[in-house]
Amino acid sequence: MDHSTTPLASPERSPLQPKWWHTATVYQVYPRSFCDSNGDGIGDLPGITSKLDYLKKLGIDIIWLSPIYKSPMDDNGYDISDYRDIASEFGTLADFDQLVAEAKDRGIGIMLDLVVNHTSDEHPWFLQSRQGSDNPFRDFYIWRKPAPGGGPPNGLKSSFGGPAWTLDPATGEYYLHMFSRRQPDLNWENERVRAEIYDMMNWWLERGIAGFRMDVIDYIGKQVDRELIKDGPHLHDYLQEMNARTFGSRDILTVGEAWSATPGAALLYSGRDRQELSMVFQFEHVTQQWDTVYGKWRPKPLDLVNLKTVLSKWQLALSEDGWNSLFWGNHDLPRAVSRYGDVTGYHVESAKMLATVLHLLKGTPFIYQGEEIGMTNVPFTSIEQYRDIETLNMHRLHVEAGLSPEEFIRGANENGRDNARTPMQWSAAPYGGFSTGVPWIEVNPNYPKVNAEAAIRDESSIWNHYRKLIALRKTCPVIVYGEYRSWLDQHPDVFVYTRTFDRTRMIVVANFTPRHIALSLPSELGMNGECLIYNYEPVNMINETIELSPYEAFAIASRTG
Repeated sequence: MDHSTTPLASPERSPLQPKWWHTATVYQVYPRSFCDSNGDGIGDLPGITSKLDYLKKLGIDIIWLSPIYKSPMDDNGYDISDYRDIASEFGTLADFDQLVAEAKDRGIGIMLDLVVNHTSDEHPWFLQSRQGSDNPFRDFYIWRKPAPGGGPPNGLKSSFGGPAWTLDPATGEYYLHMFSRRQPDLNWENERVRAEIYDMMNWWLERGIAGFRMDVIDYIGKQVDRELIKDGPHLHDYLQEMNARTFGSRDILTVGEAWSATPGAALLYSGRDRQELSMVFQFEHVTQQWDTVYGKWRPKPLDLVNLKTVLSKWQLALSEDGWNSLFWGNHDLPRAVSRYGDVTGYHVESAKMLATVLHLLKGTPFIYQGEEIGMTNVPFTSIEQYRDIETLNMHRLHVEAGLSPEEFIRGANENGRDNARTPMQWSAAPYGGFSTGVPWIEVNPNYPKVNAEAAIRDESSIWNHYRKLIALRKTCPVIVYGEYRSWLDQHPDVFVYTRTFDRTRMIVVANFTPRHIALSLPSELGMNGECLIYNYEPVNMINETIELSPYEAFAIASRTG
C-alpha cells in the first residue's frame, strides 16, 4: 500500500466529518508519577516539560494531564480547592504556561482534567456553604436534613465505600459526596454553580489548552432524592449548555468519563448534531471482567469472546456517528500487559499484540504513561505499601465482609489503582530515573529491565512498536475511517477483524494466548498485500490456514480495483 498516494478521508467518502483528533494519539500523564525535576519525590510540571522531546519522538499529538490544580490531595488531586491555581508540589501557573508553549512548539496540545462533579472540602465555596443554611453558597452543594428517624437522608453509597452522606455537626445537615467525604458534590441544578464552572473553563481555554477530559461527567445530572446518580434527566441539557457557553466555537477535544455509558448514550454525548462532546470513555470492556460480588477486587479470568463482543458492539454502534475512545488502561486501571497479556513468558510479544489490536480499531487511541514501554503491575505484599484512598478504604470493608487479607492483596495487585501510579521508569538509574529523592510511592522493582532509555535504543522494543502504530494512523485512512467487521467471534483465543475504506482492505489477526495456534480462516479473508505491523516476522499473505506464534499479531493491507 502506497501511503504517500492514499489521500486522507473526505466528507464525501466517510459519513463522519473529519476532525483533527481522528488521526491523533493521546498520551495520559499522571503528573505525580511522571518525572520529578526537583528531587522531592513527586513528579511536577517542569518534569513533564523536560520529557516533551520524548513524547514528540513517540509521535504523540495531545497530552492529557491528570489534575494539577491546588488540592489537599485526599484523592491525589481529584479534590480541588482552587480551580485557577496549580498545586504547589507540581509547580506554578508560569510552569504550566511554559509547558503549554513548549508543547505547542512541538505540535503537541495539552488537555486538562476537568473535575466538576465535586470539589475539595477546602474549596472556598464549600467553606462558605457549611457556614449555615442561609449562606449564599449553601446551595452550591447538596445538603439534606437527616432521615425522619435520624441518620443519613437515604441509602446512597460512596464509590469509595460507606455512606455517601456526612453529617455537618454545625448545621445539623448532611452533605453528599459520591467519593471521599472530603469531596463534596456540587449542585449542578444551581445556575450560579454552572456559570462559575463555565467561567473557569473559559479561563483555561484562554491559556491555550487543547481540550478537557471530564471526570465522572455522567454524575452531574444526579437527582439524589430519587437516588438517581448517573444519567440524570438534565445531564445532556447541562452538557449542551456547557458546549454553548465554553468550547463549542473552539476546535478542541472533549472526552467525558462515563462508566454508565451504553452505545446509545454515547451517541447522545458525541453525535454530530448533539453539540456536546467529542467522545466518551466507556468501560464496558473493563467491568465485564469483574466479580459480581467483590467487583474488581476479585477479577475474573479474561474471557476473550466477551471482550471481542463488547469491543465489536461499540465499533459498530459508533460506525457512522459519534466516535470511539480506544484504551486499555488509565490512572484508575491495572497495567494493560498485566491484565490482558503475559508478563512472565511473553512480555514483549503480548504488549505489542495488545497495542496492535487497539490502535488499528476505529477511534482515538489513548496511551497511559509507561504503557508504551510495557510497564507492569506492582508486586506489593502488604496493604501498607498502597497509597490510594480507594484501595485503603476497600481493604477495610472487604476484609470485614469476609474476604481474606491475602485474597484482597492479590486482587489489589491485579486491579488496584496504584498499579498505574508507580513512578514512570525512565532508566536503570536509582528509582528508575524518576527522581533523585525517595518517590512518594515505591518504584516497580523491574525498572532496571523495563525502562524508556533501554526501549528507545532497541529497534524491536515495545516503544518502537507503539511509535510505528502512531505513525500508521497519520498516514493510513483505512485505520482512521475504515468500516469495521469482526470474524471468528466465538473463537476463544484469537481476535480477527477487518477494516475497509476506499478500495483498501486491512485485516488484523491476533493470538491472545501463550500457545501456538493453527487457525482456519474463511476463504474470503485470503489476502496478499503489505504487512503494516507485526511482532514476529512480517506476514504478507493469508491463506485459509495460518500458524500463529504465542501472542502473535499482524496487520496486512491491500488495494483492490
